[in-house]
Amino acid sequence: MLGRRAVSQELVALGERIRERRMELCLSQEALAEKAGTSANTVSRIEGGQMAMTIGIFMKLTQMLDTDANSLLGIVPAGEADRRYRDILYQVSHLKAHEQKIVQRTVEALADELRRNR
Repeated sequence: MLGRRAVSQELVALGERIRERRMELCLSQEALAEKAGTSANTVSRIEGGQMAMTIGIFMKLTQMLDTDANSLLGIVPAGEADRRYRDILYQVSHLKAHEQKIVQRTVEALADELRRNR
């Protein structure tokens, strides 16, 4: 019984994160369902923690919500700071190789200096 309750709490938390992300994107349950190839009722039940989903539906929701699995699973916080880090990493990943090395060396030097000054 306790195990079922723990799973239920995890499903509720997952559903809440899915709902929050959907609302951030100003999507209705119907619009998300259509994009993910499922029904609005399924999205509603997932968001309410009333239904576990297949890995296929989870992957589609992750793609349609333009997020990563870790954020939806609550492994990585989906806060503003996390988004800024992802944005920075995205920008760096599109730099030329020698520019990426400059950024890497700069960040390493800053981190070392901050550690020394603690």
